[in-house]
Parts: sequence; C-alpha cells; structure tokens
Amino acid sequence: MNFSSARQYFYQEIQQSDEHIDLAKAALYIAQEEYPKLDPEEYLNALDTMAWELQERLPDSRYPLRMVQSINQYLYEDLKFSGNKVDYYDPRNSFFNDVIDRRLGIPISLALVYLEVARRIDFPMVGVGMPGHFLIRPDIPDIEIFVDAFNGGEIIFAQDCEERLSQLYQQPVTLQPEFLAVVSNRQFLARMLTNLKFIYLKQQELEKTLAAVERILLLFPGLTLELRDRGLIYYQLGYYPQAVDDLQNYLAKVPDAQDASVIRRLLTELGKEE
Repeated sequence: MNFSSARQYFYQEIQQSDEHIDLAKAALYIAQEEYPKLDPEEYLNALDTMAWELQERLPDSRYPLRMVQSINQYLYEDLKFSGNKVDYYDPRNSFFNDVIDRRLGIPISLALVYLEVARRIDFPMVGVGMPGHFLIRPDIPDIEIFVDAFNGGEIIFAQDCEERLSQLYQQPVTLQPEFLAVVSNRQFLARMLTNLKFIYLKQQELEKTLAAVERILLLFPGLTLELRDRGLIYYQLGYYPQAVDDLQNYLAKVPDAQDASVIRRLLTELGKEE
C-alpha cells in the first residue's frame, strides 16, 4: 500500500511493543495527515517546556492529590486548557497539535496533554476507557481516584463515574469493572481515531473517514467491524474491487453476522456473490 509519509511514521511507531509506543508522537502523526507541514518536534518541545515550567511549581511532598492539584493549576488556571463544550465535534479537538495550540479539546485529547506532561515530571498516569467519557488516574497501587481532564482536572471517585454514566445514557447504569479498565497505548490511539471516524462520517467526508478506519486497522488488523466499515466506505467511494475484498473477508470471518444478508445482497449487486 502506498502510504503517505505521515502514515509511514505512524505505522513505524506502532510496530513497537505497546509500552514503547510514544503516544504523543503517534497522535502527531495522525494530525500530520491533516496538516502535512506539521513538525512533530515543535509540539514535543512544547510538552517538554510545559513540564519544565511545571517542575518549578511542584510541592515538596509528592503526594498524589497534591501533584494532581499542581498539574491542574498549571494546565487549567495558568495555561487555560479547557474542554470544548461549545463545538465538541470540531475535528480540531482530536488533532494533538490543534489541542496544544488552541488549548481546547475533548476528554481523550486533553487527557493526552495531561498524561504527557505528567510523564515528563515522573508522575506516571494511565488512561481509563470509561464509555463515553475518557478519564485518567495516577498509576499508583491502591489509589482509586480519577481525573477528568475535560472538566478542569476534576478529581472524582468510582461512585461519581457511575453517576456520570447514568447521566450520559439517561438511565441507571451499574458500574462494571471493565468500564474503568486501563487502556493500552494501541487502544488509546484507536479511540482517538474512532472519534475522528464518526466526526467525518457525520460530515460525509468519506475519504477522511476511510483514512481513520485504515489506521484503526493498522492498530488492530483483526477488527471485523472495521473491516466491514472499510468495505462499505470503499463501496460508497466507488472503489469496488477493494470493497469486494473487504466484504468477502468480513463474511468469511463472521458468516452469521446480523448484517450478513445485507452484505451478501451488496456483493450480489457488485457481481461477486459470497
């Protein structure tokens, strides 16, 4: 496949073992497809500068709550990072360079700023893939606090998470352990790309939707629903041979899928009965 240089850099980054993937670099390579002239080093240096400035303000005692409060004050009061509640689905909220430049983002992109700055001051934190609203928490045993990077670094607890999920889905939700599971670096990047996928799909920007799906499949080649979606996007774009390959592969993997009859009809229309 003929990848752009940004796609090649992204692919090279994710070939490493998960723990060695540099999230900031990978996120900037995602943005570089939108902004070909983007210089990732400029933004990595910006993160280094933030960490250096924050280091000067840290408390003598590095208790987790005090560290979180110090980071919050620096990012949200001094630098004025905030969640974009006015235009949540603006794609710029998902591009890491835009988030750093505009100091606006959505939960996962602001979480990435927070994680990267925290890592640089040796206060490791991890991403928490709560459905509908990404969180982070200190990577410290027996510390059950969560930080909401979208809402000014608000410190919340498991009970608060249950209440938020109930509000989000407008019905009572019982908190399950998997709702607060730590995400891997690949899962983090896939969630960023999934946000872009649905933003562009809603805007009917199919080439950009396709680019998001392709990169999700680079991260997780075995995701059958993404394989199906890529096939459907190929079909809509008129790339019929590629559509046939993907849709046939999808049916081979999940012949009893709920939408199998629809996909078979589509393949019949394309002259390639499964």
